[in-house]
This record gives sequence, structure tokens and C-alpha cells, in this order.
Amino acid sequence: MNTSDFWYDLPEELIAQTPLKQRDASRMLHLDKETGAIEHRHFTDILDYLRPGDCLILNDTRVLPARIYGVKEETGAVVEFLLLKQRELDLWECLCKPGKRAKPGTVFSFGDGRLKGTVTDVTDDGGRVVKFTYDGNFYAILEEIGQMPLPPYIKEKLEDQERYQTVYSNELGSAAAPTAGLHFTPELLKKVEDMGVAIGKVTLHVGLGTFRPVKVDNIEEHKMHSEHYWMPKETADLINRTKANGGRVIAVGTTSCRTLESVATKLGCIAEDEDWTSIFIYPGYEFKAMDGLITNFHLPESTLIMLVSAFAGYDHTMNAYAEAVKERYRFFSFGDSMMITSN
Repeated sequence: MNTSDFWYDLPEELIAQTPLKQRDASRMLHLDKETGAIEHRHFTDILDYLRPGDCLILNDTRVLPARIYGVKEETGAVVEFLLLKQRELDLWECLCKPGKRAKPGTVFSFGDGRLKGTVTDVTDDGGRVVKFTYDGNFYAILEEIGQMPLPPYIKEKLEDQERYQTVYSNELGSAAAPTAGLHFTPELLKKVEDMGVAIGKVTLHVGLGTFRPVKVDNIEEHKMHSEHYWMPKETADLINRTKANGGRVIAVGTTSCRTLESVATKLGCIAEDEDWTSIFIYPGYEFKAMDGLITNFHLPESTLIMLVSAFAGYDHTMNAYAEAVKERYRFFSFGDSMMITSN
């Protein structure tokens, strides 16, 4: 298939710039993956599509406030740093703007000197490797001086940084939020459990590659970014127990999906595992672990809309997106939700 097959027209005003006041007040499009039937609901209506004995799999990663601004000690020039990947203790791969001011050997000061960074190398794709020094706890300092690395299509300032975190976020390490989970509140999660649906957690640290456009015509030639995941034993046991008892495994977000399918593809079963994955799911992929998906609406020609098309079917997916545009749903990270199951 070609990348252009996944294009759709989206009016710019449908790109949600801010989160709704109430997390679970978003709309939800339900898509039956077998028939293509569409229903327009609200997110709290997920209870109508869940069954006792099902399980929801959540990604409990927490977004780093990874955008920091450094002052070049020699000249006072300001450079934006975006932390992408921790290579080892205090050594990070970063994106820098403007990169020409961040040459190897250059020292920067962040947060009035609370953090110092020395550029040690240039990566193959033009990023920088930075060695940080500080007194105290690195992540505590980041929480104080860093900003959320919002996607480039969000132009509005985020007033409450916690709104770009899920209510169950716990494991620091993502450069972007697992946005399908932003709709949940503690109260809604309790209702889910009270109806007999179990909740399991995995961790996949989302990389900024999730926003990287597909630049090849033939999608099979696209090279996926790599992300670190962790499947705990208790979650693996829950999934296996759910399957054995005839329940459905419903992934909350493409990141939970990527974790489930990565483990199942690697091991041939669901079991405790920790690794890096560059799995690329597009139409023709045979799902091994997931029975349902809760997700947001994704960018045209992105790997994420390709994943959704693999699960729900290409025609059903593109028709659902056209319907969502027609009905003026809110799109992308702070937008509305889509739930895909079969009866």
C-alpha cells in the first residue's frame, strides 16, 4: 500500500488545541470492526461496550517535562533542548534548536545553573548527545524547569501540565503522552472495575518518532522508531487468564497495542518481558493478542492510522475518519476518542 492511501482532508479548526475541562466529557465514535457500523456516543459510554470478564490494558508511562532551555556559557545564546532518549545515567540524546549553536564541547546552563549540560557528540540524524551534571535529583529538577513537549500541531499554551498526563501515569520516561488514556478519570476506572472488567498495566515509553511523518511512497519501506517497553508478570498473567476464560483484551492506545503485539510476536505468547520494539503494524498484520482498541484520531498518513486500519480494516477506518470529520469531532492528542470492538 502507498502512504497516500492513508490521507484524509482535515479542517485545521478540528485539531484540538486544549483539553476539555472534564477528561471524560469527550465524544466517542464506536466502530464495529466486523460490520463497519458506526455509533456516535460519549466517552463515558465505554461501559456499554465492555463485558464482565474483559480486561483493559493501560500504558502507565509518564511524560517527562523534556523541553528545557539552555544558555550558552560563552555567549549567552539560548538554545532549546528536547530530551529524547537516555543512553545511560546523565547521558541523553537531544534535539536542539538551533543546532548550529550546540557543537561538541559546548557547555550550557539550565534553570539559572541548577543543571549544566555539555554537548559530547552529534547523532546520525543531527541530534546531540548531552552529558548533564547537577546537585540533587535530575527528574525533580526537570519537573521544576522543564516544559511539556507538546506535539507541533498544538499552538496553545497548556495551563495545567498534568492534563498531558494520564491519571494513572507512573513510570517517567516518555517524550509524548499515550493520549488515548487522557479521557479516563479515577471515577470512570472504578466503574469499569465494578462491572467486572479487570485493569492491567504495561509501560511503553513513547518517543517523538510517533509524530514523524512517513516519507516513503511504499509503506513497507518505512523504518520505524524504537521504543522501550515492559510487560509485568501480573499483567501477562491477567491477559492469559482473560483469554482462557473467553474474555476480550482491549488495549487503551496504540502504545499498549504495540506492547502487547511486540511481546506476542517475539515470544509466541504473552509473558513477562522487557525490551525495545520497532514493530510496524499496517494492513495485512495478523493480531495475536488484542481484541479491541480505544484510541484517538490520528494524523493523515501516519503510522498510527495505519495501525488502526490494520485492526479495523482499511475501508472501515477511512470511512470512520470521514464520518468523524463530517460530524466535527475534535482530532489528535487533546481530541475525541474512538473505540473499536466487535459484537
